[in-house]
Amino acid sequence: SIFRALVYEEEDFQSMVYGYRLVPDVSEPRALGMLKEVEDELHRRVRNSNKPSSASPHAEHEDVVALFSRIKFMRLLYQVLSTLPRREQPALADCQRLLAGCSELLTSMQRTVGRGVQPHTQCKTSDFVFVKLPQTLFLADHPSIMGFDPLVNQRLLPPTFPRYTKIKSRVEALDYFEELLNRLKLVCKITSQTSFHNALDFFIEFSRQGPCILSRSILQLLYLPLFNKVFGTLNFADVLKDAAKNFIFPPVLMPKSTLLLNPQAKEYVDTFLTHCVRPFGNLVQLCGHNRARQRDKLAHLLEDFATLQDEAERVDAYLHNLSLKSDSPRPHLACFGTWILYHTLRIMIMYLLSGFELELYSNHEYHYIFWYLYEFLYGWLVSALSRADSFLTEQEAMTEIHKGRGTKKNKSKKKKTRPYGREITIYQALQNICGGFYKAMVGFRLDGKIKLPHPEFDNEQVRYEHRFAPFASLMTPPPVQYVEFRDMTSLLRYEQPPSSSNLYLAGCQNFHKARALLETINTPDQEVNDLLKVAKTNFVVLKILAGGHKKDSTVPPEFDFTSHHHFPIIKLV
Repeated sequence: SIFRALVYEEEDFQSMVYGYRLVPDVSEPRALGMLKEVEDELHRRVRNSNKPSSASPHAEHEDVVALFSRIKFMRLLYQVLSTLPRREQPALADCQRLLAGCSELLTSMQRTVGRGVQPHTQCKTSDFVFVKLPQTLFLADHPSIMGFDPLVNQRLLPPTFPRYTKIKSRVEALDYFEELLNRLKLVCKITSQTSFHNALDFFIEFSRQGPCILSRSILQLLYLPLFNKVFGTLNFADVLKDAAKNFIFPPVLMPKSTLLLNPQAKEYVDTFLTHCVRPFGNLVQLCGHNRARQRDKLAHLLEDFATLQDEAERVDAYLHNLSLKSDSPRPHLACFGTWILYHTLRIMIMYLLSGFELELYSNHEYHYIFWYLYEFLYGWLVSALSRADSFLTEQEAMTEIHKGRGTKKNKSKKKKTRPYGREITIYQALQNICGGFYKAMVGFRLDGKIKLPHPEFDNEQVRYEHRFAPFASLMTPPPVQYVEFRDMTSLLRYEQPPSSSNLYLAGCQNFHKARALLETINTPDQEVNDLLKVAKTNFVVLKILAGGHKKDSTVPPEFDFTSHHHFPIIKLV
């Protein structure tokens, strides 16, 4: 599954490079059959060992049950991994049953984890931890056990920089299997995501949890086993067509539209959607990589979306002129363009926020990162969604007029399927959270609470341009140059430059607005609750600072990212 999904670039998973073959002569059905034979034999021994006539009934029975549980667990898990990529509904239902069986067996395995031969992990030396065995020297991070050499492939690996590798203990390994089973159960739910936008949100949310490469690979194979086929059967271009239609309902994609009767218009739309397949496919595949690799790929993906933006504008302009000449003229400007812009902005935001998660930014850089998010990206995103929302309303109203019946039932149904109100509210809250952080950081700089680099070895313009370099290829939104940033953020443009207390108070108001917006959301999920905690706590901190607390202290504040990966809680030391 890992080799087929190709959501890795690390040499650790490229076994063929260093000649480490995984027994290619044994097929999956044959391997499952051999495991089943061993399982049946152990099952007979379980029954025999429980007889009163056996020499040590309890101990022998427990040992055989422990071994039987592990072999059966391995067979069921292997069967799940070989069945999931088939994607048929009967197979997926069977996988749910097999995963439930694995969970039951895992309980028995955890209960008997102390039985059998235990690995050597104890050490006798002080600084460097080693275990001494005959003619072999092992690090304690690589427990040795009879019949298994954990470093057997060490000399086969390609030359790389030294890396710290630690093999999990038995208890940790069983905990990993438990988490893996839960992730696989979650992965199966992707088949219920019929719209592309919901599926993409599922991928992004799943990736945010830091899953292992196996579960990430299975998710990729379930949704996009072939680059142009969703679930292996649906044409990806058709799926994207439905996504654009549901997002903003362009007139050309409306039922009984006369625009597609024009061969040139149909060719333009089909060509545009075909060109969308590779960038959107790369976006889905990108979500399967680890978080550090995702950031690199997001930067390159923006170049593809810049090309799509240009094509979307040209298609919209052509269809708009064509629509105005038709019997039922409707505006078509910025329909496909808004759809592409929406995804472009999300990619830009993902790129910037990943820097916090990967700890790439220094504290003295926070102010222009949060400023860019506050002043531009979230504002543009809210504007794009609002435009789509109003366009949808207009199109629905016109459709109902032509039908001669506008029922409230249909309106309420469409509002449920397109919940832009909730999405807009969340993005407005995030915009205010970023505004609060930006103003707080400027206040900290005025008070000397942020440690700045030595002027001789620092150039803020170079750092700024490096952080936002991937945005240079985009025309919409236009990249903000460093000179513009300095002009727009200079405190000297005010007749009376604000003090740090004024900035803390302004940031406090931003956090209060974010809190008020988030509290209007019905049925908040964990993400909303985490953001609420950040907004409430930072509101209190900035309110205290605005009152003059620790005004003369130059001790830098701490930024705690434990509550949220991207938006920290400010702590005064």
